[in-house]
Amino acid sequence: MAGAHHGGAEAFFERLTLALHLAGEKVLPVIRRDAERAARLRAGGLDPVELGFGGALDLLTGPRLRRVLGGFAPAVTVAWMNRAARFTPKGPWTLVGRRGGFYDLKYYRRCDHIVGNTRGIVRWLTEQGWPAARAHHLPNFVDDLAGAAPAELPAPPGARRLLAMGRLHRNKGFDIALRALAQLPSAHLSIAGEGPERAALAALARDLGVADRVAFLGWRRDTGALLAAAEVFVCSSRHEPLGNIVLEAWSAARPVVAVASQGPLELITEDIDGVMVPAEDPGALAVAVARLLDDPARAAALGAAGRAAFLRDFTEGAVVARWRDFLAAVAPKRQAA
Repeated sequence: MAGAHHGGAEAFFERLTLALHLAGEKVLPVIRRDAERAARLRAGGLDPVELGFGGALDLLTGPRLRRVLGGFAPAVTVAWMNRAARFTPKGPWTLVGRRGGFYDLKYYRRCDHIVGNTRGIVRWLTEQGWPAARAHHLPNFVDDLAGAAPAELPAPPGARRLLAMGRLHRNKGFDIALRALAQLPSAHLSIAGEGPERAALAALARDLGVADRVAFLGWRRDTGALLAAAEVFVCSSRHEPLGNIVLEAWSAARPVVAVASQGPLELITEDIDGVMVPAEDPGALAVAVARLLDDPARAAALGAAGRAAFLRDFTEGAVVARWRDFLAAVAPKRQAA
């Protein structure tokens, strides 16, 4: 896995590798150099290998990765997203590309199979010409966040507490959330995340006159505590292939209002376990949030239904069982003696 220091896909890589290890699988994580990620994996009982996974001029990672894989002799190698797929060689192992988005297939041409974490990604793969028999849907899981003690959100007394999370990037639509906040005078928005749009978002909050009603919390690992302290979770993403943040809000039984991007559209059943609003429409987002704040019984019902969806399909046990079955099915078959 050669991803960023922070991010939903990167966090799920850590959770899945640790969960497979705890389930009894022999796992070797190979990661882009990242001391904190390596420490977390070691704390879970794994022994990660750190490589450069650089750009076009990186001539060392490929040969080193081949040697590492040759020494470990895996039955299945999973290349986690584009950069890892670009570097991972063919070998006696089955090569699986794992995708969390609609990325260019050129990175995955060496793969024997591709896993997408949504049905929409799998459909897209086949539409691009990838063989349907080698395209597989395996969802993410998130930690069970129910029961966490509420965090101290920086909202003033009496303010209605909204929460959003994710990388501060235009795709995540936090500008839409801020414009909606401007139409919710009794609300305070906490945004947990970091990224290149932070300065622009802070400037927009000042321009909208809501700087005193929004808090940029930076990256946080106490997700359950943040959700426990919030009244409504807001997913304003323009592009969200799955939406781990929706699953996390569901696990904590928080009501979700989401912009109708790919992942939330696949996950949420409208007005059953969440509320959807049109893209690029801060007014609609504000109205949907206000209605939930004004109707605690409906908000609680949405949160309970989201919790039920999490328990049914997105727990660690359910998803790890599916991954283990898949890995066993695609592993090279041993020849009889």
